Amino acid sequence: MKLVKIGLGGGCHWCTEGVFRSVRGVREVKQGWIASESPNQEFSEAVLIQFNPEEINLPLLIAIHLHSHSCTVDHVFRRKYRSAIYVFNAAQKAESLSAIKAVQKDFDQPILTNVLAFVAFKENKEEFLDYYYKNPDLPFCTKYIAPKLNALKDRFQKRILMATEK
Repeated sequence: MKLVKIGLGGGCHWCTEGVFRSVRGVREVKQGWIASESPNQEFSEAVLIQFNPEEINLPLLIAIHLHSHSCTVDHVFRRKYRSAIYVFNAAQKAESLSAIKAVQKDFDQPILTNVLAFVAFKENKEEFLDYYYKNPDLPFCTKYIAPKLNALKDRFQKRILMATEK
């Protein structure tokens, strides 16, 4: 089994980590910050994931990503929470752009998510890693992450596992 790596950013990295740690076929999620090329060279909250393409494909991961954050809203925190897919090669870039185009039908507004080259990653401090699964009953997790997972579970059915199912 050869794992594939991709970076995803869009909202709080605690939320993004919680989402992708809950997706069947994702083998590893590193939470932190990702930087790309200019003008996106500043680090932005994101996760770096590795997944098994025999269990889940990149277009489905991107659909889950786009449905898990405000991918159509150009809010004031976009530098900190850049809506992006960080790719490692031209094939990933093409597949990501195609996946965004395919998912656009699910949204009333244009998707603002960028497909960017991965340049660098900084992992968060140990105490903040695996935040949702270490703290599912904390107010942040019950208010933001659990409802997001419930909505994703409704849309993506057997792809999303809740903390109690892991």
